Amino acid sequence: MSSDFYTSSILPFAPIIIKICRAYTNTQEDFEDYYQEVCLQIWRSRDNFRQDAKWSTWIYRLSLNVCLTLLKKKKNSHQQFASDYLPAEFTEENRAFENESLNQLYDAIRQLSEIDRAVILLYLEEKSYKEIAEIIGSNTNNIGVRIKRIKERLKKILDGKIN
Repeated sequence: MSSDFYTSSILPFAPIIIKICRAYTNTQEDFEDYYQEVCLQIWRSRDNFRQDAKWSTWIYRLSLNVCLTLLKKKKNSHQQFASDYLPAEFTEENRAFENESLNQLYDAIRQLSEIDRAVILLYLEEKSYKEIAEIIGSNTNNIGVRIKRIKERLKKILDGKIN
């Protein structure tokens, strides 16, 4: 991968790629694998970008698809990682943020379904309902309802009412 392409086309979007990868992994090692795979797929697929959406939208969609594909492969192969058996308090290496509240939020987000994680991450990135719908392949009305339900579920998780 050329460093110019990485610097100009991937690095500006690294924060969202990192957040997406972090939400779908439990360990630093898994996170690094996902991040590397997302960057590789962006580079490999760059010629497929048709410009019918913004580059950022395409990056979000590709990042989510790569993470979801890796999760599906892991589930289908019944591949087990040591981190799969560790309670959250033992996965301290996944503490990506200095702020403990953010770490708790990401722990709660990891308890959501794969698609709900994608929706809430994009919402937290202040994407419009229209942009979120484009990225995940849904409609705007569905996104509004889904976000309301996700917020309610996250509140329950954070209040310790459900696991």
